[in-house]
Amino acid sequence: MKPKVTLVGAGPGDPELISLKGMKAIQAADVVLYDALVSVELLSYAPARARIVYVGKRRGRCEFVQQDLNQLIVDCALTYGHAVRLKGGDSFVFGRGYEEISFAQQFGIETAVIPGISSSIAVPALAGIPLTCRGVSESFWVLTGTTQNHSLSKDVAKAAQSSATLVILMGMQHLSQIVSELTGVGKAQTPVAIIQNGSMPEEKIGIGTVETIAGIVEKQQLTNPAIIIIGEVVRLHPSFENGRIEALAALGY
Repeated sequence: MKPKVTLVGAGPGDPELISLKGMKAIQAADVVLYDALVSVELLSYAPARARIVYVGKRRGRCEFVQQDLNQLIVDCALTYGHAVRLKGGDSFVFGRGYEEISFAQQFGIETAVIPGISSSIAVPALAGIPLTCRGVSESFWVLTGTTQNHSLSKDVAKAAQSSATLVILMGMQHLSQIVSELTGVGKAQTPVAIIQNGSMPEEKIGIGTVETIAGIVEKQQLTNPAIIIIGEVVRLHPSFENGRIEALAALGY
C-alpha cells in the first residue's frame, strides 16, 4: 500500500472532542501510534486489522526518544501503509508534531495534518474560564513550563509582566518558580486556577491566588497532567463567589 502519515490531534482528553475528520482518519488507519494522554476509547474506531502501538511519554518515563519515534513512524508507514499518529491536544502546540511530519516528508511519504482542540484553550473553557473577556483580558500567552533542558521557560518572566492571561502547560514541577516570578512583579494577589485531567470524569480544579496556590495544590494533591491559568479572568469562575460578582459588575452585568 502507498505509505502515508496522518497527524491527528485527539483533543484535551474527552474522546468526544476529537474532530470528525480525525475520527475518519483513525477508521482508515493501517497502524495507529498513540500517546499517553490519548483516550484509549478512540482506539476502538481503528479497523480490526490495524496495528496499535503505544508510544506515550510521561514525566520520568518515555517509551521512545523523539528521534527513534520519528523513525518508527516512518517504518510503520513504509511497512503497513497508512500510519495515524494520534496525539493529545493539538499536535502543533507543544506536541512536536512538526518534527514528526517533516521527518516523514524527507522519505517522500505523503503526509496530512488534522488539527485537534488544544487543551490550552479547551480545558479553561470547559471549566467556565474564558481566556479573553471584554474589559478583563485582551490577550493570552500559551507557554510551556518546561523547556528541552527541563528548566522553566524564560518566557514566563516576560509574560508575567503583561496584563494578558497566562496558560502554562507542563509547569507543575516548576510551580514554586512560577509563583516567585509573579510575586516579584507585584502579582501575589492575581487569581490562579490549576486544572488536572481537564475534560475527563476525574477532573480536579484548584482555585486561588499566586500567593495561596501552592497550599491549595498540596491540600488537593493536584499533579500532572494539569494546566495552570493565571489572570483576572479566573475571577469569573463560580468558585470565586464575591470576586466573580464584582468582576461581572465591572463588565456591566
